[in-house]
Amino acid sequence: MERIRHDLRLSETLSPYGVGAIVDVRGESLIAPDTSWWDRKFAQEISCGRLIARLGAGILRQPPTHADRAGKNTPALPYWRFPTWRFCERCDKLSKLTGKKQGKWTNTCECGGLLIPMRYVAICEKGSHIQDIPWFRWAHRGPEASKDDSVRFCRDHKALRFRKLARQGEGLASLIVKCYGCGNSRSLAGLVTEGALRRDGIRCEGGQPWEPTGSVEKACSHRLTAVQRGATGNYIAERISALDIPEERPQSVEATDRIRGHVYFDKVVADNGGPQAEMVAGWIAAELGVTAETVLAVAGGEETSADEMLLDLKDGEWAAFLKKLEGGRDRTGGDFVVDGVGLEGVAGPQSLLGAISGVGQVRRVREVRVLRGFRRHDAEAAMINADLGPDQWRRPTYPAIELFGEGIFLRFDEDSLSRWEAQPEVRARAGILRKRRDDSPWAGRLDVPEPRYVVLHTLAHLLIRRLAFASGYASASLQERIYANSDRVDKTAGILIYTAAGDAQGTLGGLVRLGDPDTLIPLLISALEDADFCSNDPVCIESDRQGASQLNLSACHGCALVSETSCETGNRLLDRQLVLGGSDVRGLLDDVLGELRRRR
Repeated sequence: MERIRHDLRLSETLSPYGVGAIVDVRGESLIAPDTSWWDRKFAQEISCGRLIARLGAGILRQPPTHADRAGKNTPALPYWRFPTWRFCERCDKLSKLTGKKQGKWTNTCECGGLLIPMRYVAICEKGSHIQDIPWFRWAHRGPEASKDDSVRFCRDHKALRFRKLARQGEGLASLIVKCYGCGNSRSLAGLVTEGALRRDGIRCEGGQPWEPTGSVEKACSHRLTAVQRGATGNYIAERISALDIPEERPQSVEATDRIRGHVYFDKVVADNGGPQAEMVAGWIAAELGVTAETVLAVAGGEETSADEMLLDLKDGEWAAFLKKLEGGRDRTGGDFVVDGVGLEGVAGPQSLLGAISGVGQVRRVREVRVLRGFRRHDAEAAMINADLGPDQWRRPTYPAIELFGEGIFLRFDEDSLSRWEAQPEVRARAGILRKRRDDSPWAGRLDVPEPRYVVLHTLAHLLIRRLAFASGYASASLQERIYANSDRVDKTAGILIYTAAGDAQGTLGGLVRLGDPDTLIPLLISALEDADFCSNDPVCIESDRQGASQLNLSACHGCALVSETSCETGNRLLDRQLVLGGSDVRGLLDDVLGELRRRR
């Protein structure tokens, strides 16, 4: 077949045009096959040990790119035409045929009219499969077909037409598929009813459009449903990203190793639970700068060793950021450069300065984004791997891109945060979101909305909105990464706001400049002032049921929401009241604006 070239951004090859996605380009509807169809000699391998350790065996490959206009021999990604059924805009002919002009395949009918892809496709409700609706077969079934059995034996495949009946109005009842060979016709109104395809005997074939006929072992038993080909649920990408950071050992692990290596530790173990153990544990604690309870817990085997502790991606990143903050000016070079900056001597409200324990100017950071696979129809459907080839179980290939950028890291004071989130009214308000998350069948993939997560997540959104005015970057190009977990021994409390670009040189330094505390603190104050007044108040501030699945409390587009591409949770788990306070709850930064206004 003649190759047709279309250009996409490199980031679009992961989402929204990644493996399994339906792509509309210049009037054509295409679908991206899995990575086993890639010409891998042109797809360079990307290294990120932290991601591979979580994904398991596999290879990260970047889709092929080009710097100039694409020619016939330019490395490219293959895309399949889907749906294959199209109708002519001139003569209404409905078929799978493709026109040919001067020996080349074209997207035109024999009459010269442009071929338009059919609006509906069939999706498996639980298996994440997708296929064409067999329009010829569908048109010859249903109520009209039962009146005359002869239409069941129609063989005039070229007589099918897709038409709009003006007298039927603008609904689906006005769109019909009619066979002019036998006269049978059906409207699309009967296509979208529940169980319609099953009643017509149309079953799921258990595969994807690009998989060769016969490669699928058996048909799927799940029900098919007809959906519009551009529906959002047709493609739910499963992505994972990581910052390319040398993972550091958490402070609790290092403290555990120091405790076990102390000369008196064996005495604590020998008399664990006795009075001598408590006394010796006090000596060890005073010498190492830890608590006696920690020493006794290690002696009792309650703590895990470094080899036994499985760190997730954010745990390693948090420990690395803490080490950078303690180091001051970073002169190491490489792909992870962070200058740790203190807040001594910085002007600003003490209630705000006391809540922040450190600032990091992230001068350079490398991010790797990977597409693991995708789901269709809903988040509970089976996940389809990005590689469906013969090596998918041994060494799969994952689509990946690397980006270089900069950012601002904020560490919040653990003692202040712990005291605030211990308040019953704070925990009760965050508990509203936690219950809704637990009750939702898909929201379990979101972070646990404990108080510290909700408040830091909301604050990150407020800061992103303010930084978009001062940094020179659009808000959609800014990303967040929230470190907020109180369940582990090493509690995390911080946010990273960064931007990244596909160019190896990274970005222009606009965020790093704003990361200077003398500039950042006024920006934070401005962000809080913006959040204090929402254009939708008092409805917004008094609301506790906003957003998708009601997973936001006091947060709307007028105050706290940002571009969904910027947010880890798709603009969910937000609440202004936990930041600035409300009638029944005290916010983490409740005193900041009051202190400012008293000064004025």
